Amino acid sequence: MSDCLFCQIIAGEVPATIVKRSPHGIAFRDLNAQAPTHVLIVPKQHLASLNDTDDARLLGQLLLLAKEVAEIEGLSHRGYRVVVNTNREAGQSVFHLHLHVLGGRAMAWPPG
Repeated sequence: MSDCLFCQIIAGEVPATIVKRSPHGIAFRDLNAQAPTHVLIVPKQHLASLNDTDDARLLGQLLLLAKEVAEIEGLSHRGYRVVVNTNREAGQSVFHLHLHVLGGRAMAWPPG
């Protein structure tokens, strides 16, 4: 989708700091970081939100990529959070399914 920021990053049309690539997705640093480590995981296929897929294999691959990012970033033992915002009221601002990997500080609960 040519007007989707994340699709443009995947295509290499918009620069991003890539943390890891996989056959199913790409992980890159969030420019609007909400924690010392804030990496976005996006599927290579354009899906507007979590509501737009029932592909358990793809979703599992994205979670495994999030785990790998946490390992790369040194968060595995300290702790990290994986968040998926779905639609506006949940805080989704880019309508391409994405996971947030957040870490590097203590996380409060409840969020928001």
